[in-house]
Amino acid sequence: MVKETYLHEQHIALGAKMVDFAGWHMPVQYTSIIEEHNTVRENVGIFDVSHMGEVFITGKDATAFLNKIVPQNISKLKYEKAVYCQLTKENGGLIDDLIIYKLGIESYLIICNASRVDEDINWFSINKQGFDVKIDNQSHNYSLLAIQGPKAITLMRKMGYDITEQKSFTIKPAQIAGLKLLVARTGYTGEDGFELLVENEHVEFLWNSVLEQGKEFDIKPIGLGARDTLRLEAGLHLYGNDLDETTTPVEADLIWSIPQDKECDYNGKEVIMEQISKGVERRLIGFVMEDRNIARHGYDIYYNEEKIGQVTSGCVSPTTGKNIGLGYVKNLPEICNGAIIQIMIRDKLHNAKVVKRPFILKRNRV
Repeated sequence: MVKETYLHEQHIALGAKMVDFAGWHMPVQYTSIIEEHNTVRENVGIFDVSHMGEVFITGKDATAFLNKIVPQNISKLKYEKAVYCQLTKENGGLIDDLIIYKLGIESYLIICNASRVDEDINWFSINKQGFDVKIDNQSHNYSLLAIQGPKAITLMRKMGYDITEQKSFTIKPAQIAGLKLLVARTGYTGEDGFELLVENEHVEFLWNSVLEQGKEFDIKPIGLGARDTLRLEAGLHLYGNDLDETTTPVEADLIWSIPQDKECDYNGKEVIMEQISKGVERRLIGFVMEDRNIARHGYDIYYNEEKIGQVTSGCVSPTTGKNIGLGYVKNLPEICNGAIIQIMIRDKLHNAKVVKRPFILKRNRV
């Protein structure tokens, strides 16, 4: 059965085009993807991302437990800070990618991808043996709104939230529109913004309040279509496209998120450390098409008439006007920034240039 968020009727009333996504009936767009994309880049947009999972990890061994299941060193995570993580298997493959927030002493919040909540909970349960830890899946009780764009700060201030002390990748309890909630300064767009975690019964009031208060900033509701183009421009991975259980964080160019001085063991550590040391057979690259063709997920990538990989994500970039993409290719030294590769589109090869990511200047670090 397809699930609906608590804002489903609001989306219908706003004229959203609805699609099934990760087991949920979600708005893909309200007006046009390009218009909504540009709204977030230029002003501010609001997303209903209540399909995401929220899992609370508590208990005297919570930190040790998390250190076992992710490569990042959770022991170093400070109060009210957040860290991007991967949930790794013994072979280094990725069950999911997550954000972990520290709420208190041995108290954490994990935000999971919508399509992976059940797999994550199962993996948590398998790995909790020997740890005094409570795994509390509260995904069904909470809704999540993302307020993203250069005017997000001004909007939050107007609504009475003082963000002076809140830096990027942090979380704080707050009161907005008279509601008690958690506010994270995180997002999935490359823009500055906030994610508001609120109990389901209050989300409709909060959604309407943000839309009303945001009118002077030209706020618009934003669907999954623009969410995808925004994240791809920012060079952010999408689980199921750019990441899966056969992909390691090293192959996915996520070495920056893996501390090499972490002493304690974790699932996949041996494989991941060996790949960092000796290299990988394939790796993720970014590219820009040299013509008007769009590289789609699953298209083959060639170099010198040899098939070397596949496209994982691709779209028209509304910000740059170029057609951009990500894909895994053989780890050949000649496949470097500036190299010309080819994408097979409708039985014909089309040139693309390998480029550095992100594709646009990210403005989400404060």
